Amino acid sequence: MAHVLITDKINDLAVNIVSKVADVDNLATMDEDKLCEIIGNYDAILIRSQTKITSKVIDAAKNIKIIARAGVGVDNIDVNAATKKGIIVVNSPDGNTHAAAEHTIAMMMAVSRNIPVADASIKQGLWERSKFTGVEVFNKNLGVIGFGKIGHHVANVAMALGMKVFVYDPFSNKEIVEKSRATYIENLDDFWPVCDYITIHTPKTNDTTNLINKDTIVKMKKGVRIINCARGGIVNENDLCEAIKEGLVAGCAIDVFEDEKNVANSPLLTLGNKAILTPHLGASTSEAQINVAVDVASQVADVLSGKDATSAINIPALKPGKLEPVKDYMELCENIAQIAAQITEGSIKQIAIDFSGKLASLDITPLEIAILKGVLSTNVTGVNYVNTPIIAKERGIEVKSTKTNNPNDNIMVKIVTDNNCIEVEGTLIAKGIKRITKIDKYITSIEPKEHMLLVPHTNKPNMVALVSTVVGANNVNISGMQVVQNFENKCVSNMIINVDEALNNEILEKITKIDGVIGAKCINL
Repeated sequence: MAHVLITDKINDLAVNIVSKVADVDNLATMDEDKLCEIIGNYDAILIRSQTKITSKVIDAAKNIKIIARAGVGVDNIDVNAATKKGIIVVNSPDGNTHAAAEHTIAMMMAVSRNIPVADASIKQGLWERSKFTGVEVFNKNLGVIGFGKIGHHVANVAMALGMKVFVYDPFSNKEIVEKSRATYIENLDDFWPVCDYITIHTPKTNDTTNLINKDTIVKMKKGVRIINCARGGIVNENDLCEAIKEGLVAGCAIDVFEDEKNVANSPLLTLGNKAILTPHLGASTSEAQINVAVDVASQVADVLSGKDATSAINIPALKPGKLEPVKDYMELCENIAQIAAQITEGSIKQIAIDFSGKLASLDITPLEIAILKGVLSTNVTGVNYVNTPIIAKERGIEVKSTKTNNPNDNIMVKIVTDNNCIEVEGTLIAKGIKRITKIDKYITSIEPKEHMLLVPHTNKPNMVALVSTVVGANNVNISGMQVVQNFENKCVSNMIINVDEALNNEILEKITKIDGVIGAKCINL
């Protein structure tokens, strides 16, 4: 019989479900070394956010078939290490939707009506009604950044309260937003000035890190209130603190922080009643904890019984016979899609895919799913191999797949948005050796790496040296580079640079300011 480890005080219902197919040990949270000592005895592990499944733990996990996270985020799991070892990683993307949405609404009401400070006052025996006069949300404009399931639910509740909802989400579709009776706004410069409240419901990515900062705050309506129950780091806490002190922002309600282990260092703690702060409580309801526990426990029981997982983060729930012929191309397809998605601008309308060579004679369904996942995961949370087709359909994205009679094994992904059209191509030059062969109007042959810098520039001497100097001056190593000419405009070339770590916005701004540089973009795979 299989042996399963449960940690982090997951609801007892999880034990009951898994016990039907396996022996279960329900233990307290433990550190990495202790977990490494015992993990080799287990076929599956269920965790919440406290236990860290590192690459060291995965190396010691000789028999683990599935890692289950009772919640949405998998930041505490080394998914890449698990994938390389063939371990399925699952989560519960929908179990806390209502809890997170309700907490967002509660935080918005608390910052509007001064509820925490009024509660503290009256518990001191004081009666200070006039001191805590608040504002109504009725007839106010709520800006929602990210229109996934949580953002959508927040919008519905807000409209029921009489609010007008404005949505910014480049991965959503105008028709879908407007069908929900909200107003779709295509760019952030038009979004910021209309909002009385702004709430965030997007994952933390390279594009959303520090999305709300001193530069974007000055574009907002004076007296705006900001709510973040999504991910820490999307809001620059120092900039928000200064904006509240200067009166640009009336107040904030924050559930997530840049450094939650050292939250005492957050400048937001100095704001008094201008800031409503909670310790990451978005999913902390009894119902949500039951939902996620039942969800992941059922998936563990299914996988140990030879069935498919319904929310696999990393491995598609596909029959081996269908996956085996194309499995070597799965990661390449996802990389091509990620690159294409990160250099496009605007709302995605269509994803066109073309396969040639021997791929044209195979069932390429797994590869299509890998491409969809690569595109959507750039800006949508909770995406996996199972739900990508559903999410694409919900967002009104048209997917077209073709096969070309060409002797060369090649994969092309074209993303059409309301602003532009981008093509990226790639191939395997040998088993396990990936190459990107085209990025938009540039023919190349570079290995896709975790961090890639794209620097289009005018053709003139010393450009490579100038860009490399900026990168090196910031102690970032360059592990590979190609300079390729635009095949439509011979006066323009593109530096495609593999770097050892992600480049922050400050470095990118320095590169962009170099005379002759057209732009700089860091791609993170």
